[in-house]
Amino acid sequence: MISLLWLACWISGAYSLHNRSRIVVFVPVGEAVAISCPLLSSQKSNSSVTWYRNGSVIPLMADEYLRIHQRRNLLWLIPAKTEDSGFYECHRGNSEIDSKELRVFENDDGLCFNRNAAYPQKLPLENNGNLVCPDMEYIESENNPLVLQWSKACSPGLFEDKRFQALAHSLSINDVNESDKGIYVCQTTHLYMGKQYNVSRAINLITYASPQKLLQIIYPQNNSIEVELGSRVLIECNASGDTHEIFISWEVNGTEPEDFDNTLAVETYIRREYLPGKWIVGAKFNISVMKNKHYLEFLCFVWTPTFEPTAVYIMLQPPTKNIQGYLIGGLVSPILVILAAVLTYRIFKVDIALWYRQSFQPLLRKEVSDGKLYDAYVVYPSKVANGIYSSDIFVLKVLPEVLEKQCGYNLFICGRDDLPGQAVISVVDEAVRLSRRVIIVLVPGSCSSRIQRDTTEQQIAMYSALIRDEIKVILILLDKIKDYANMPESIKYLKQKHGVLVWKGDFSEQSQLATTKFWKNVRYRMPIRQSPPSLDHHSPPVTLTTSRISEG
Repeated sequence: MISLLWLACWISGAYSLHNRSRIVVFVPVGEAVAISCPLLSSQKSNSSVTWYRNGSVIPLMADEYLRIHQRRNLLWLIPAKTEDSGFYECHRGNSEIDSKELRVFENDDGLCFNRNAAYPQKLPLENNGNLVCPDMEYIESENNPLVLQWSKACSPGLFEDKRFQALAHSLSINDVNESDKGIYVCQTTHLYMGKQYNVSRAINLITYASPQKLLQIIYPQNNSIEVELGSRVLIECNASGDTHEIFISWEVNGTEPEDFDNTLAVETYIRREYLPGKWIVGAKFNISVMKNKHYLEFLCFVWTPTFEPTAVYIMLQPPTKNIQGYLIGGLVSPILVILAAVLTYRIFKVDIALWYRQSFQPLLRKEVSDGKLYDAYVVYPSKVANGIYSSDIFVLKVLPEVLEKQCGYNLFICGRDDLPGQAVISVVDEAVRLSRRVIIVLVPGSCSSRIQRDTTEQQIAMYSALIRDEIKVILILLDKIKDYANMPESIKYLKQKHGVLVWKGDFSEQSQLATTKFWKNVRYRMPIRQSPPSLDHHSPPVTLTTSRISEG
């Protein structure tokens, strides 16, 4: 209550920061205005209130269709005209009478205000302060929420200076300086009977030098905090000075916290700091259960007998959603899925490709022939054996068993499929041209001990694979080669380009199954068959013994 009395005195009858009415109400001609009739603390807004003009005994009507009408405890003039200037009285009950003077004025030429009708407000230099737009709570009660437009001397661009910030009913100015003084205009609109009317107030900011930094607001500093619904919050305002006569009051939504919510009981405390002669005074209240209606701007007013009131605010806001985790998850998850898919494909690409070929064979079948007769032409060094490995046995027995009988491929093997007496060069060149792949079987030592037919056959195949670049090559090695230095350059190139498959089988029945890893890799490199037989219905593989290996 001390704070209310002090603020009423400080405004000097102009208007009250705690919703006390002015004796004189200014309004530009053509704008909407509401004159309030203050109610007693025991009265409600629907209590009996009657308005009269200039001492008349005829009350003003409550018909909202009239330009001048009463609505609850407010007298509305929409719009105000020059002849409306005068005195208005509101009668509360049988005895309470309150008188107001209304002055309707024209704005100065070329301006959006009249200098003689500006509300004076003072702010100390080198401090933070607020300019309050007077009597806007009446407009807000009709137009919710209230949106104010601010300008200085009718010029736009006020908020290009980051020191200025628009609040609910006020304009916050940080670090006030001499250039800030002048006329400020706050403006909004009021909708009445389907038509928009302007509502504006002119404020004359007067700056003054604070004699000393004897009063300092510690907290808040025009800041906001995030509060969860249902939580408990302590709202505190404190300041320090050289006297214990520091006065602090809170305001929320244009009224004291207790009037806004009777559960918000303000508690004022005083304590002396360790520094001699320095006092700290604070006012606090608890919000025991945070509700949606508490997400507002709370104003704290601080003053001393020698230091004029300064207002700071703290804004309670709902917590912002933490989308950082969702963003990271949304970005990382696709990357992990892609990496997993790539890794899976690299490990199982052969099995995936073979499954796809078998499952979608009708879709992959070519309607028009490519002119090729053979799926692969087999090049091998004949009559060469190294230990248990024989190129003749592998090419003439194992390859046909797996690729032809089990997988349905058509191979051309020179020495098996050519006719006696045919020219080798012509046969090989034509057979390679009619083949989709070239299978080159290598045996360690074969490159230095092959016969002339092998050399000619390999040269033609190399020419087709390297020079014409028409045929893909499948290199099969019947044993590991530790040193490729003695290999022909063409073989080195093909190995680098297509890789090499090493046969580690022992010519057993198990090693001749088309479903083993080695034969899966061979089948993966072979062309897609137009009509492959089922792998579940193939002839049993040929079983070769050691005695048979020595043949040839």
